[in-house]
Amino acid sequence: MMRGMKVSLPRTTFPPPFTHSPPRTTSPFFSSSFFFPSKKKEVHCITERNNSMLLVLFLLLFLSIPPLLVLSDPVPNLATDPFVSGALNHSYNIDCGGTANFTSTFGRPWLSDRFYSGGSPGMVAEPHRFAQPQERTLRFFPPSSSGKKSCYSVPVLPGRYYIRTFTVYDNYDSKLRSPSYDVSIEGTLVFTYRSPWPEQASKSGAYSDLIAPVVDSIADICFYSIATDPPVIASLELAPVHPLAYDAATTGSDMILVNYGRLTCGSNLFGPGFTNDTDQFARVWQSDADFRSSNIKVKALSAGGHQIMGSNQQPNFFPTRLYETAVTTVNPEDILEYQMPVDTRLSYMVWFHFAEIDVSVTSAGQRVFEIVLGGNNVTQIDIFKEVGGFTAFKWFYIIENLTDPILKVQLVPVVGQPILCGLENYAMAPLDMATVPAQVAAMRALKESLKIPARMGWNGDPCAPSTWDAWEGVTCQRNPKGPGLVVTHLELASQGLKGFVSDQISFLTDLVSLNLSYNSLGGNLPWGLGQDTLVTLDLSSNKFTGDIPDSLGSNNLQTALLNNNELEGQVPEKLYSIGVHGGVIDLSGNKGLCGVPTLPACAIFWDKKGLNTTGKIALAASFAFVLFAAALVAFVIYVKRRENDYDFDFPQDFSYFSSAIAAKRNRYHRAKSFMQLEMETQSSNGLHSNGTAL
Repeated sequence: MMRGMKVSLPRTTFPPPFTHSPPRTTSPFFSSSFFFPSKKKEVHCITERNNSMLLVLFLLLFLSIPPLLVLSDPVPNLATDPFVSGALNHSYNIDCGGTANFTSTFGRPWLSDRFYSGGSPGMVAEPHRFAQPQERTLRFFPPSSSGKKSCYSVPVLPGRYYIRTFTVYDNYDSKLRSPSYDVSIEGTLVFTYRSPWPEQASKSGAYSDLIAPVVDSIADICFYSIATDPPVIASLELAPVHPLAYDAATTGSDMILVNYGRLTCGSNLFGPGFTNDTDQFARVWQSDADFRSSNIKVKALSAGGHQIMGSNQQPNFFPTRLYETAVTTVNPEDILEYQMPVDTRLSYMVWFHFAEIDVSVTSAGQRVFEIVLGGNNVTQIDIFKEVGGFTAFKWFYIIENLTDPILKVQLVPVVGQPILCGLENYAMAPLDMATVPAQVAAMRALKESLKIPARMGWNGDPCAPSTWDAWEGVTCQRNPKGPGLVVTHLELASQGLKGFVSDQISFLTDLVSLNLSYNSLGGNLPWGLGQDTLVTLDLSSNKFTGDIPDSLGSNNLQTALLNNNELEGQVPEKLYSIGVHGGVIDLSGNKGLCGVPTLPACAIFWDKKGLNTTGKIALAASFAFVLFAAALVAFVIYVKRRENDYDFDFPQDFSYFSSAIAAKRNRYHRAKSFMQLEMETQSSNGLHSNGTAL
């Protein structure tokens, strides 16, 4: 069993009851040298398996490595170790419980603990036995303070990721009892721990890894407490891999590949973080000795310095060193056999790695053998015929409907002895149903606005995995309108909540019941609270203020309890009609509400805060009327003045206007002069002014 980031001869690997497997790898599809027989239906039918197959506890192998013997000056290689590039490549090495950043012996930058939802840091009981700092510290999540569900939520880009964890107990809490808990990745159950752990796993720790898709910008690695046990984790590593790795083009990208064994044949353990050897996906390859049938004599082969062609190619980037060694049987008639632990409720992707590195084999037909999986002959291999000598050759097969917890992998000789360079076995776990993304965002907004306490465990996906309970106070169902899960009930009465209701609640379009009673929530009721699906609404005994939105009062609403708040204004008629039609409504204890029976009549223009909406409308209308009347009076005056100007119109040109006045003045003076002349003439003729003679 392997333990820690340690190097030298590894200890044995075994399948404990709750188990794990050696460190795992990433996922690409077959390369040009990949031989694929006419078995494609086995590849395609895997995507049609019912998701109920995921309601399982994965049996994985523990990988333990003895204390690290530091090699001479290891040099990190950015091109061959994705974990060296760091956050710029959305790669993270997190020292859970650690307080400072550091660089490991093999050149990897480790970050202090971050991205966790709660919990507390801890230290193994015997740190001197762990040479690497990230193996000595840990984070544990007591359900009493962190809730039943705790998570690391790591910010990444959408894609496929290689994820590796290191888990150790080592009596860090002095209770001499390893904990029971489950682990999920992206809402899908992947690991199960049950107390008591195997002694070596508990004392020395174990590595586990898998390849998983991340569909949004957050990779959720979550832990679910069993009973009152606190989940624990010591380190978390995450790095992106090629999107087509491990035949994702055929099997689909919505699949988690859980490592049940990754073996190198004829070689000791190797891989980045453990030795100076490189692997583009940071895979660690464990010696095959503990999986190989012990009653068959084998011998190791080596490439002897010959260059291996066809290795380290995308999308799988299988390392060259894997093909530089191999094992074969001593007796030509012997079968080369491996025994791999499996869970019979899952399908498995088994990868075989070959290279003809025996210089005595120089032509096709000299070495031919059959591959038998679970007792079924699935293909015949002639490596030289396929790719020639000293060239990497990969082949995989998907096996289903297993009945035995041990999968027998046999290479049966036809001509010559069988040969094998490496073997990988991955459980194929389809992603579990997740909560509809819009509702995930809405629930996260409510978590913030309602100030949900950490003890309630509102972390990760609100509804997934489907085998776990949803967030405390939350009930979910399968989406009736499409794929995924939806939130139907929020029962959060008497939880000491002190925030407000986010308007994002409008995205919970399947909400049937909402109970926020007996908290200290305030603010206005959001307009989006009136979902058509809502049947029961209890917001009583809070501190909500403002008007009741007109949107509240769907056709399905049967109970509306808004009593003992600080609401005010006119009660919407549609809401009050609930009580008229046999439902239950309680608006008491809101001194500002009005306008329906049992409540005061609403003032025409004024309320306790001053001019109400009706008054404001009336005032605005009155002001508009006054303006209109003033304009009308001004217009009438103007028209009257125009009628009095009977002699002339105002000339448009002022000079013309002056000339017109002067002309009129001249006419007046001439008329006056003429009249005076006439009077003088009459006077000289001896006439009185009345026309009589003197």
